[in-house]
Amino acid sequence: MNYPEKEYPLQKESYQIIGICMEVHRVLGKGLLEVLYKDAIEYEFKNNNIPFEREKKYEVEYKDIILPHHYFADFVVFDNIILEVKAQKKIVDEHYAWVINYLAISGCNLGLIVNFGEDSLVTKRVIF
Repeated sequence: MNYPEKEYPLQKESYQIIGICMEVHRVLGKGLLEVLYKDAIEYEFKNNNIPFEREKKYEVEYKDIILPHHYFADFVVFDNIILEVKAQKKIVDEHYAWVINYLAISGCNLGLIVNFGEDSLVTKRVIF
């Protein structure tokens, strides 16, 4: 089912990413460390020829300086989707706030939060 692109941007791309995450969850299940899920996602992105950057570094500007600490996105996929990977009991409000800030800093249009810490994969879309 297709929704209006204005309200639900990057549908095709987000479905591809979610499909890959579902495959990773199907094979690995729940309860592992986040880094292991990220490794498996990277493997799937490469095998499916999906353009991505892992741990992409973003500098944060404050007034007339660049702050000494940086933000590292788990993944930037298709150059405009932030993929935030979690392996916790549930997605909480704090995760949404992080992704909104990440979108503002990165200039990306869409954020996906995926949580591998539950019986079924949980995904949330965040539009900036």
